[in-house]
Amino acid sequence: MTYNPASLALDPRSLERLRADAGKAPEKALRDASKQFEVLFVNMLLKSMREAAPQNGPLDSDQTRMYTSMLDQQLAQTMSARGIGLADVMARQLSRGGTPAVDAAASSEAPKQPSEAAPAAETDLSPPTVRRNARARRFVDKMWPHAVEASRATGIPAQFILGQAALESGWGTREIRGVDGQPTHNLFGIKAGRSWKGNASNTATTEFVQGAKQRVVEKFRSYDSYAEAFRDYANMLKNNPRYAQALEAGNDAAAFARGLQQAGYATDPAYASKLTRVIMSSALRQGLSA
Repeated sequence: MTYNPASLALDPRSLERLRADAGKAPEKALRDASKQFEVLFVNMLLKSMREAAPQNGPLDSDQTRMYTSMLDQQLAQTMSARGIGLADVMARQLSRGGTPAVDAAASSEAPKQPSEAAPAAETDLSPPTVRRNARARRFVDKMWPHAVEASRATGIPAQFILGQAALESGWGTREIRGVDGQPTHNLFGIKAGRSWKGNASNTATTEFVQGAKQRVVEKFRSYDSYAEAFRDYANMLKNNPRYAQALEAGNDAAAFARGLQQAGYATDPAYASKLTRVIMSSALRQGLSA
């Protein structure tokens, strides 16, 4: 079934046809709905302009107002067919669904990468909370065994480790990638210093210098697997005296986060509060309970 997405102004039945097509092609339905809204917006704009003009002229009558209204509807369709940009902006915003608070970037934020495809039941029209929690469940399911192993090695609760991996990687959607586009499996934003003997990848990241953000290129460690990445993370925290305070935090998420920040894990002055929020977030809790 096909129809003109700009025809709603003159044909209300287009709304029913749009609703019927939404289940078959959600992305197309989103674009068409945005186009229809643009038509209505332009029509309302023209109507407001007409009402602001004097209405007591010698040619003013019910008939002229009716024909003027019909003309405005036709103008709205014509203008929207050419596009004023509003429909495109709405379609992009609704497709993204907003940016979850728990995805706040850490100091070692890597360039955003396309997230893995969601299950068929999750469309771009799903509420942001639904998509965020589903993404958290997939991330937890995939990384939980590695977090448990790292927890055994360090004594840090697995939930804390998962929370830090989620913050640093945007629940796996901003994982650092190599120049060939392949994943580095580096979920913790660990840099490759002079002592690092393994593979590395140069990546743009955000650092805070005297409280001001700066975009720089740093060298980050690259691993062959997520298991190796979690082991290296555990070894770094366990063998570096700087992280003793974080290791001694027990089940206190805020103390763990403060210990990492005070040890210089990240330059972001808000890193501890961001990490605490992710660890305690409903998205992570629901992922763990799924």
